Amino acid sequence: MPPSHSDHPPEVAPCRVGVVVEAPQHSGLLGPLDYLSPQPLSAGTVVRVPLGRRVVTGVVWDTTDEQAEPLSEAQLKPVAEVLTGLPPLPAAWRQLIQFAASYYQRSLGEMTLMVLPPELRQLDDTQWGRRLKRLDKLIQQTPDAAQAPELPTLTEQQQQALEALAAATDKPFLLWGSTGSGKTEVYLRQAQRALDAGQQVLMMVPEINLTPQLEARVAERFAGRRIVSLHSGLTPAQRLRNWLLAHTGHADLILGTRLSVFTPMPRLGLIVVDEEHDPSYKQQDGARYSARDLAVYRARLERIPVILGSATPSLESWYNALPVSEGGAGRYVRLVMPARVGDGIMPTVRILDLTRIPKPLPGHSPPPLAAELLHAIEQRIERGEQSLVLLNRRGYAPVLHCSDCGWKSGCPHCSAWRVFHKADRTLRCHHCGFTERVPRACPDCGNQDIAPVGRGTERLEEQLAEILPQARVGRIDADVTKHKGALEEQLASVHAGEVDVLVGTQMVAKGHDFRRITLVAAVNPDAALFASDFRAAERQFALLMQAAGRAGRDAEVAGHSEMWIQTYHPTHPLYAALRRYDYADFAAQQLKEREMAGLPPYASLAMLRAEAKTQEAAQHFLKQAAELTQALADTQILVYPPVPTPIQRVANVERAQMMIESTHRVALLRFLQAAQPIWLDEAQKNRRSGLIRWAVDVDPLAI
Repeated sequence: MPPSHSDHPPEVAPCRVGVVVEAPQHSGLLGPLDYLSPQPLSAGTVVRVPLGRRVVTGVVWDTTDEQAEPLSEAQLKPVAEVLTGLPPLPAAWRQLIQFAASYYQRSLGEMTLMVLPPELRQLDDTQWGRRLKRLDKLIQQTPDAAQAPELPTLTEQQQQALEALAAATDKPFLLWGSTGSGKTEVYLRQAQRALDAGQQVLMMVPEINLTPQLEARVAERFAGRRIVSLHSGLTPAQRLRNWLLAHTGHADLILGTRLSVFTPMPRLGLIVVDEEHDPSYKQQDGARYSARDLAVYRARLERIPVILGSATPSLESWYNALPVSEGGAGRYVRLVMPARVGDGIMPTVRILDLTRIPKPLPGHSPPPLAAELLHAIEQRIERGEQSLVLLNRRGYAPVLHCSDCGWKSGCPHCSAWRVFHKADRTLRCHHCGFTERVPRACPDCGNQDIAPVGRGTERLEEQLAEILPQARVGRIDADVTKHKGALEEQLASVHAGEVDVLVGTQMVAKGHDFRRITLVAAVNPDAALFASDFRAAERQFALLMQAAGRAGRDAEVAGHSEMWIQTYHPTHPLYAALRRYDYADFAAQQLKEREMAGLPPYASLAMLRAEAKTQEAAQHFLKQAAELTQALADTQILVYPPVPTPIQRVANVERAQMMIESTHRVALLRFLQAAQPIWLDEAQKNRRSGLIRWAVDVDPLAI
């Protein structure tokens, strides 16, 4: 009997697909979960799937045969929705995520969903359809074309750097150029090459406050190109829109902070990491990744050039760029640009020895600046020039103090002082945010004579305004720029010449092109010289070098520009190297010390951190973690005893850490991977004893 024909098509058997969903490393869910789909789905497709009682966003992942006992299809749940119209996340992007999750010891789902725009993770297919219509309208609006600006004449060093960048090599480039040497122009010329070849460009900066400035310059240079920004200052809708423009290939140039390294781009042809040494490129919570290191990995993965730019490269990058014959790794190509554009010269460094200045009378606080330095600033004011006074401590004073009983304004929730902010008369903890009004009298003894101790930018601004009544004193720090548009407004007033003396924190020490500043003064730079953190000297040298670079950027005033340093340690090697602007010598000294101490880049570190209700509970977990994995630690692994963190308590949570060291990176990662399940089991047992959280930090910036 012939088979009967039906008008209905034959049923298609559902397909098994693996989907990664957001789950922390501690959940034990490390890989994709199996679901059923009525039709095959490409890897990288964004879907909505049931997880417990919720419907969550996930990403279809490449199938593997690693699952030990797969569930039967009868036990699997169906995919709820597919976000149609969204191109699948590309294979190179998934490989980047896979590497980041493995290297930084996070679950694949946590890393995948963490880097997607939050709004994308909350949309169902109907809401997504409406967003696509808005995006289509935006795409139809072609950016206004304008006449290309006249390009500046390249210096010989810029030309040599661009010639080297044009050469075929699979090595990253370290662009080592002094402040004002024209590194940004090199970035823009190389970006033009990529854009002319039909490629996309990713340009990364360490902080949000540098993004608008660079965005304006890029927009002027690349008129007619679609340029988008990606940083935490955007609204969720703006971030999703810009991310989609990049992912669909409609954005030509993407400017962003550290998270932008994960932006999917189908035509990516160049990555630039400006100020590559900046610690802001390292995520300090959750998945503690380094955006700079991932940019290098992504460039190698996609076989495109990556430029790491800095006047003071991180010692890791410097070591990688040193030839093997000079004791380095030889992994990077170093491009050198020591001279400033336009025959500009770096300011003369003047070391002011505070030990030779008479101490103030009892009961009198020392002046904020030495008389000699104040006189130099007054000379600038008379000539219509500007001065920058750097103090990397905001607020009015670090602490309030009672002279009768010794009370200090400590935070009841943290192992830290609450900072006195005079503008709103508050005591504010900069770690947990706890804020109270300043008491009228000492809470312990009732003494009404409680006084500020030390100096922050707010107090320094006030004191300079009193000492220099003829000067217009301004301030830029996190307190005065917290409202939207405030930073741009403050910077505009400086550029317009409406400020004679600018007081600021590290926010103003890097990236800004102040043409009228001819004097920079570092008020209290000694604090970092003897810090316990082995990277403190490296960071301080970078900060002072960047600050010095704000002075004398206009060739007309460069000849008499100066960098003043008030110090009680005038013979310190750091200041000697700074006086000569000899970063190479400073780096050589630091690398020698690091090699003797077995510290990065000559060793790889990881930190196991624990937070608990008591310090004893935190350290107990770490001790148990060390003992349980002792058998895994071969001769290449060294596990140090647990200790409290430098700031032991934050928001009533005690914190401790345990350092793990190895001279072989692969051995360290192998140890961490094997130890994680053991630590997970131990953490579950320690929940009752007060353990709150624990995490692994690979390549930590602070120890």
